[in-house]
Amino acid sequence: MKAMGSDVRMAIFRLLAAPRDHFADQGTADPVEFGVCMTLIGSALGIAQPTASRHLEMLRQARFISVSKQQKWPYCKRNDAEILEYLEWFRLELAPGV
Repeated sequence: MKAMGSDVRMAIFRLLAAPRDHFADQGTADPVEFGVCMTLIGSALGIAQPTASRHLEMLRQARFISVSKQQKWPYCKRNDAEILEYLEWFRLELAPGV
């Protein structure tokens, strides 16, 4: 729940939901296929790279994003299956039997 409890992390979810719309100018790798470079995510949010890295690491630990390296740069993609699984768990916790 902590991973979802931040405006910055929710903004990251929204950006990564449509990576081609928000990061079409990423020249190093396809933003849909490989994900989005962490540096570009921080820039899009107007936050320092260490701050972006902390938020992204929390999302990675919660398994809501995956991080892979392409050459020397880390790229992030949403893990929609994990997000949906979490949301289903949360729905059942709030309203069992509904």
